[in-house]
Amino acid sequence: MNAALVDSPAANAPPGNAPVVMKFGGTSCEDATALTRLARIVADRTPEHPVVVVSAMAKVTDSLVELARLALTGDIAAADVVIASLRTRHLTALRELAGTSLAAALAAALAEAEAAVNGLLQDLSELVRGIAAVGELTDRTRDAMLSFGERLSPWLARLALEGAGLRAQIVDARHVIVTDAQYTRAQPLYPESQRHADERLVPLIAAGVIPVLGGFIAATAQGVTSTFGRGGSDFSGAILGALLGARRIEIWTDVDGMLTADPRVCDGVRRIKVISFQEAAESAYFGAKVLHPSTLLPAMEKSIPVWVLNSRADIKVLSGPPDGQLTGTLITTRAPRTRSPIKCISCKRKIAVIDVVSTRMLQAHGFLQAIWDVFARYECPVDMVSTSEVSVSLTVSDTRSLVEIVDELGRFAEVRYEGRKAIICLVGESLRNTPGVAAKVFSAMGDINLRMISQGASEINIGMVIEDDDVPRAMRQLHDRFLVDLDPAVFAG
Repeated sequence: MNAALVDSPAANAPPGNAPVVMKFGGTSCEDATALTRLARIVADRTPEHPVVVVSAMAKVTDSLVELARLALTGDIAAADVVIASLRTRHLTALRELAGTSLAAALAAALAEAEAAVNGLLQDLSELVRGIAAVGELTDRTRDAMLSFGERLSPWLARLALEGAGLRAQIVDARHVIVTDAQYTRAQPLYPESQRHADERLVPLIAAGVIPVLGGFIAATAQGVTSTFGRGGSDFSGAILGALLGARRIEIWTDVDGMLTADPRVCDGVRRIKVISFQEAAESAYFGAKVLHPSTLLPAMEKSIPVWVLNSRADIKVLSGPPDGQLTGTLITTRAPRTRSPIKCISCKRKIAVIDVVSTRMLQAHGFLQAIWDVFARYECPVDMVSTSEVSVSLTVSDTRSLVEIVDELGRFAEVRYEGRKAIICLVGESLRNTPGVAAKVFSAMGDINLRMISQGASEINIGMVIEDDDVPRAMRQLHDRFLVDLDPAVFAG
């Protein structure tokens, strides 16, 4: 994290003036009912200077992905149907939020929002036609296409907030967060972003106005739209929290917090009340769906607590920090010790295993560096690595350039690769101090074949590569073995 964050007025704000950054996911913005709940939640946070970050309405990004496909195939008629559906959905939600209000201010806000939505969808239509004419979709253009969901949703959120009697103002996230030019997977540039946050957000917060920003999107230093990739709205919220020196970051979603495993796979999963940054980050990276893998990095570096909360829960949201009346998960620097060595189980599916074999060169100087150089050239991250006397095995989840990578590796080694694999990851800070736990893990796996094993790199996880088809059985067996008799101080009943 750049020192500019520490030296900025926002980062050095007194604790009482520090804002709370509230990020709402797509299901928390999916219709007028959800947006009304959003406004009620935010209203209860007004003494804490809320900053609101919203995702696109649920399934809108999927529609934009489909639009990109239709544009490439030149099917303008089908694309127009999709755009018409987006227009109907957004305008319907706006009108339902406004209801029958005769307040002049709300009527003016509705008219402004409708005009903005229509203008954005006209821009989207023109972009579709441009892609169809060129017959090409670059990563830069893909980011421009996918940005529309998060450019539309703030207009709905603002109207919902104003309908609840709150003062809100839309701030284009592209005018605050500056990134590099790695389109579809951009990384923030903190010094530049800090200046924009200080100029555009801090005065609004000080004036008691609620800034409303779209998540997931940003812009390069040249003003070109960029994105953090699918699920990147969480990352946006954490970046803004770090820039503003937030008292906490709240991630509002449609589940009660982080769970011990995927409830669609395992029975009897439990909510984790509190978890450390490191544990949550490992779990997110290896497939936990509640958080984007990059979300926690800015919060970790600034020691800002993160809460994962359910916007659909039938509870009264209390002013002040979330407490025992809120179901959710607190992610913090130091989590309490628990008698269970494992806190959660996650999985990353649809990965590939690559074996690089060379009896002649493995021990030669520079051989491993040559392998990493290939992956670096294709900007392909490696999840797990295992070595033997004559081979290096590694896993990747981004297989877009797999053929090219294998071809380059094949110039100096024999290469084999297999798809349809998965990584099962068991996470818990107590793993480092629990002797014999690995043997218990392997015993619980039974007759499931382990393709690769990794333990010790972070000291808090055990990773295993198995066949993708074996994931449900492996998850259930591990959960039944390790996550049954749990500490009530850390796990909810």
